[in-house]
Amino acid sequence: MPSEETLPQALKTARALAGDLGAVVSEFGAEEHDEAVALVSHVPQVVSSLVASRLQGTPLHALSLAGNGLRDVTRIAASDPTLWVQILGANADKVVEILHGVREDLNRLIGTLENPTAPGARLDLAQLISEGNAGQSRIPGKHGGPPQAYSWLTVLVDDTPGQIAKLLTEIGEIGVNLEDLRLDHSSGQNVGMVEISVLPNKHEMLIEALNDRGWRVLQ
Repeated sequence: MPSEETLPQALKTARALAGDLGAVVSEFGAEEHDEAVALVSHVPQVVSSLVASRLQGTPLHALSLAGNGLRDVTRIAASDPTLWVQILGANADKVVEILHGVREDLNRLIGTLENPTAPGARLDLAQLISEGNAGQSRIPGKHGGPPQAYSWLTVLVDDTPGQIAKLLTEIGEIGVNLEDLRLDHSSGQNVGMVEISVLPNKHEMLIEALNDRGWRVLQ
């Protein structure tokens, strides 16, 4: 957010530079900005790092069971520690406010799981998960638009060069637009798994078309 001391030409230049770089300009006050990035960037980094730290010393045969869930949660834990020391230190007060709330939720969850058969325990667990559902559903969708539910399917591909490119080319030929894509490998097998997200009304049509072309599709 420009201050009273911001020169109009300086603001115009900054906006033009952002536009030339393909960025979308958003204006926030300093306090509002720090609160926002603490929630959507800084705390996720901390939580990801804390989860990933539990993996230290874990036997490799246990880690071999990991799927995309663990990879998704811990992906940003590979970030540069030096950079994050600076970021967290500069915005510590806002991060701490949110972490207090996270701690309250963790204490609540721990208390419930210490006696999971107690009256109301299952309801409390369901409520905690549902609260996560509600929060996740508010994350903006593609191109910053409103959240939208997509359908997922998994295509098995040989773990050889060119297979994924071939799959994506054929999906384009079928006329379906991909909304998201994730890659994984089948444990112990020389097979890759391509998880594809599409609009729900394209889901069944894409499965049928891929099957007709000889791809192995899992739902």
